[in-house]
Amino acid sequence: MWQNTYKNKRVLITGHTGFKGGWLALWLHKLGAEVCGYALPPNTTPNLFEAAQIGSVITSVLGDLSDRDKLNQTFRNFQPEIVFHLAAQPLVRLSYAEPVQTYQTNVMGTLYVLEAARQVSSVKAFVNVTTDKCYENKEVRRGYKEEDPMGGYDMYSSSKGCVEILSSSYRRSFLQNGGYALATARAGNVIGGGDWAVDRLVPDCMRSLQAGKPIEIRSPKSTRPWQHVLEPISGYLLLGHLLYTYGPKYAQAFNFGPDDTSVLTVEDVVRQVIAAYGTGTLQVHPQDQLHEAKLLMLDITKAKQVLRWNPVYTVQQAIGETVSWYKYFYEGQLMREFTMAQIEEYARRISWKAN
Repeated sequence: MWQNTYKNKRVLITGHTGFKGGWLALWLHKLGAEVCGYALPPNTTPNLFEAAQIGSVITSVLGDLSDRDKLNQTFRNFQPEIVFHLAAQPLVRLSYAEPVQTYQTNVMGTLYVLEAARQVSSVKAFVNVTTDKCYENKEVRRGYKEEDPMGGYDMYSSSKGCVEILSSSYRRSFLQNGGYALATARAGNVIGGGDWAVDRLVPDCMRSLQAGKPIEIRSPKSTRPWQHVLEPISGYLLLGHLLYTYGPKYAQAFNFGPDDTSVLTVEDVVRQVIAAYGTGTLQVHPQDQLHEAKLLMLDITKAKQVLRWNPVYTVQQAIGETVSWYKYFYEGQLMREFTMAQIEEYARRISWKAN
């Protein structure tokens, strides 16, 4: 099985204090990997990193991607075999307020990590996590394929388009005749327990429900593909295994998204969250002037055919697992055990096998 690749491997994650990075760190720990994380301190209170006590089961290095000396030293000290790069400024609306920081973190930060990995001969596989928003979004009613043009209306989306172009250029410039195998992984609207970021739908829902307030939404008819956080992470892990085992054959871009049945409007998602929670109301908040895409979908045919990866949960199951996590948290329970149990349940349902 592909999971066996990670047993006793040294795996470095950037962004381990974030939402997706935290889930990835715990899954890798469960697989028997020796995990080192490099990231800024958590930027929300509460946060998954502290709630699930992730720092007690991995090596955690707190640092900025722009601190190249510290970043390079971390790579030299740890000598990772596999790298997952998730550290980023991940919010569309924040990128309007902080465009320079968004580009500095997402574009130059990625280049610094690529360079740090190239300086240590131990690295064999590198999964660079970007986003579905890297595409030039014409809001067409079809999923974007990996060969579609990069673009991005806002500064966050365009920065991630730049990261995709950077990764392709870096691969051809420096990794053709040796070095590590570099792939990019594109996923979008993930939901799951432990996300408290501002201006994300489900965290906003949970804050409102916990406070007994109506859930305010800006764009009720905006359509997105919704998936549980473990869906793309399973794809990242599979891709890391294939890069480590087979090398450049899989050094490409891949989309990881849900099936078409999980493409819902914002309003539909909120109503399902309320149903799963058992109480709550919603109201439409007046739309502000900041542009956000109304329609964005991914075509996951390549991941299905080339990687033999498939999504596991329906959107209803994803929402149910997510709401259960938050309800358990707000009851004051121990979250690492509960989070690990959700990982184990998801892994049990995986039917696809690695090449």
